[in-house]
Amino acid sequence: MPGAQASRARVARRIATAAAYGGGGIGLLGVGLAGLLLTESRMAIRAIGLLDGDPPRADGVYGDAFTDAGTIAPASDEPPLVLAFLGDSTAAGLGVNRGRETPGALLASGLASVAERRVRLVNVAKSGARSEDLADQAALALPHRPALAVIMIGANDVTRHSPAAQCVRQLGDAVRILRSTGCEVVVGTCPDLGTIKPVRPPLRWVARRLSRQLAAAQTIAVVEAGGRTVSLGSLLGPEFATRPELFAADRYHPSAQGYATAAMAMLPSLCATLDLWPDEEDTAAEPPAAQAVLPVEVAAAAAAGHSGTEVAAAGTGPAARRWALMRHRLRLGLPGTPEPEAASASSHPGSGDAGATKR
Repeated sequence: MPGAQASRARVARRIATAAAYGGGGIGLLGVGLAGLLLTESRMAIRAIGLLDGDPPRADGVYGDAFTDAGTIAPASDEPPLVLAFLGDSTAAGLGVNRGRETPGALLASGLASVAERRVRLVNVAKSGARSEDLADQAALALPHRPALAVIMIGANDVTRHSPAAQCVRQLGDAVRILRSTGCEVVVGTCPDLGTIKPVRPPLRWVARRLSRQLAAAQTIAVVEAGGRTVSLGSLLGPEFATRPELFAADRYHPSAQGYATAAMAMLPSLCATLDLWPDEEDTAAEPPAAQAVLPVEVAAAAAAGHSGTEVAAAGTGPAARRWALMRHRLRLGLPGTPEPEAASASSHPGSGDAGATKR
């Protein structure tokens, strides 16, 4: 294992262990370093600017084509499958103008297409949210009885210098709460903040390192809590660094194209967790190197630096969750994303209703 990955694996395990035993003192940024970089941080914040308005609402039912007369859809008589979205403004979809362009809508539409079944999206994500907010968001989502939950979190934990062990423990607790009800959980780990253009070196290098450390520690906690992760860090790294159209006007949040890129990476994992992914075809199409069973901290460190990598437990039970299956799934193209029917749009609080200055 390369030196950088080995170091990342050690740090991730240390953070995850501190989280498991209630530690909160391992910070994402040391006090001395934070002081040194404070001026550059303020300059970056001023350069990023603001996005006007709130994220567009996208809650509602997707996949109505599977209830039309004459449509061959074995699952068409079933009630909609409920997909819950939790997290920060990336999960809420800040940076786009239409509900159908948000990651929740994209994944609800894609999941409906694969499952040939209607999907109801319940988005309780909120701009500015951190890991400490996930328990409250889970409480909002659970009354809707979700079969699957997607969590996208971590950027605000890094930018606000939250204690890493505390953030990881809070994420793990949220995953356990959701899993205790039978809800499957897929977490998009912390994005690579080193790709944000207004952030200059050395702050950019520090942001990249901290983002990947947190993403690796998040992966350990999620897998050990019974969920699975998809790395968004490196996905939003090389592709976003070379393709400015994947950012919104503030050069911080993804654009519609950027959200679609992330959603395409996550959709196969959502399908797989509901046994909708053709594993035999997936295995045949992937080279052996694309799949590996590794200690969870090693898999977590490797995934933090590789685009769209999924990490899931290699088996069931606490002991088996110390080992993880790391794989690169083939990306699915997203179908057209019609707006959800107006009659089914919910009005719960917490879906993208915060200020647009936060992620």
